[in-house]
Amino acid sequence: QLQLVESGGGLVQPGGSLRLSCAASGLTLDDYAIGWFRRAPGKEREGVSCISSSGDSINYADSVKGRFTISRDNAKNTVYLQMNSLKPEDTAIYYCAAARRCYSDIDYWGQGTQVTVSS
Repeated sequence: QLQLVESGGGLVQPGGSLRLSCAASGLTLDDYAIGWFRRAPGKEREGVSCISSSGDSINYADSVKGRFTISRDNAKNTVYLQMNSLKPEDTAIYYCAAARRCYSDIDYWGQGTQVTVSS
């Protein structure tokens, strides 16, 4: 059983930065693609970014391209989401999830971490 734990969320002013971490335990992360998703109040869940198991393939939602960077350190069993130039509309609960491939069915979800962008 793979367990995912997000951290790094918080309150930040517009234009600020945060780095989210998704730490895995129970199984090796090497076998899984990891995606970041978010759910804003009153909105549907949105896929933000995904990185393949090898790190060779990376995708971003148009809304975060050029501002967010996903990366992984398989030796540390951790995936990161660096978020720069944050906007109020980035406010949401951010979740990481593991799947065999990006865009395939999710096998495991984390519990989420709150990101609030406000002055």
